Amino acid sequence: MLTRKQYELLVLIDSRLRDTGVSPSFDEMKDALGLRSKSGIHRLITGLEERGFIRRLPHRARALEVLRLPENIAATAAKPTKGRPPRRGAAANGFAPNVIQGDFKMPGTPVPADSEAVQLPLYGRIAAGTPIEALRDHSHMVDVPASLLGTGEHFALEVDGDSMVEAGIRDGDTVVVRSCDTAENGSIVVALVDNEEVTLKRLRRKGHSVALEPANKAYETRIFGPDQVQVQGRLVGLIRKY
Repeated sequence: MLTRKQYELLVLIDSRLRDTGVSPSFDEMKDALGLRSKSGIHRLITGLEERGFIRRLPHRARALEVLRLPENIAATAAKPTKGRPPRRGAAANGFAPNVIQGDFKMPGTPVPADSEAVQLPLYGRIAAGTPIEALRDHSHMVDVPASLLGTGEHFALEVDGDSMVEAGIRDGDTVVVRSCDTAENGSIVVALVDNEEVTLKRLRRKGHSVALEPANKAYETRIFGPDQVQVQGRLVGLIRKY
């Protein structure tokens, strides 16, 4: 599961490595993807690394290794023209994300007072290792014990990744989230980043900065401006199958 920009960057890196043996520079990546700053490239590379698609080779500048490509493209996927990734919407690029909607303003299911189990909309897999572009899936529901829910509206998400493992949240778990737009410092939240990507992280605010903090020492905390992050919900429960 990749965002479109992650996909385009991965194809660009793979193509350049095949052609020249050297990965593109951050400036080249930025220009090819039409981004305004290299910080966006850093975030995309971190996401690809966390998901196991690439690896940064230590002690070597611009040293990236492609470990695998998405299942929906072959190892010999079509290469970007003149160093550029496939254009958005191009049928030949093979991009077919299977991810979740980033805007969780649609209501969940109210909790019946006399119910032992409640059906909540299961919006898909949320990356606990990196944000993912959202495409809401309304077709699935999940039964959740009513005792997990309080007042308000709720939805459920499947966790994809291990960046919250030290908080007891594992890959494949189902998290129960209460819809809200604010949360206390230290809360684990579903956060919408730059109006297009969502992630499950611990929220920290300091001054005018917002930090999205993983619970895995292998991953880094990312810092954003106050207008870049919107809280979409707060973690209230977790369901795990054995």
